Amino acid sequence: MRGILIFILGILAGQLIETNNGQNDNPGVVTLNHVGIAVDDMDESVAFYSETMGFERTFGLENAEGQTTLMQLKVSDDTFIELNPANEVLPAGLTHFGIHVEDIESVKAMYESRGARPTETRTSGSQALFSYIVDPQGIPIELAEYPPDSAQGRVLAGED
Repeated sequence: MRGILIFILGILAGQLIETNNGQNDNPGVVTLNHVGIAVDDMDESVAFYSETMGFERTFGLENAEGQTTLMQLKVSDDTFIELNPANEVLPAGLTHFGIHVEDIESVKAMYESRGARPTETRTSGSQALFSYIVDPQGIPIELAEYPPDSAQGRVLAGED
């Protein structure tokens, strides 16, 4: 039930961003791209989101031991759910939401000029570029650029 509520909130937030995109002065911001959720049981959660909810598995990442560390599921053409296993550092629940940007450095500069403090840009295991801004409630907002060779870039281009 909690996962469904988080999903619905993510979709509503995406609709607000998409609806107001033409009204905001946020050049380089494409759309709300994903909602990140840490889960206690990865297999159970992947089955729920793929089989019960009908969301397509787009890609996953594994650690050296072969354990799934990330699973991305497609909600719509450009909206996804990102599942990660919960652990002692990452408790179960909403972990972040991700905003797809065209040029991460220019978007970071825009937000810095407005008083935000983005983290250093890093490259993920899927080859996406990302940085975080934390909102006043402590919720991480992931700024993510998806180069064509990233797993997300290939999915968005319809290649995977």
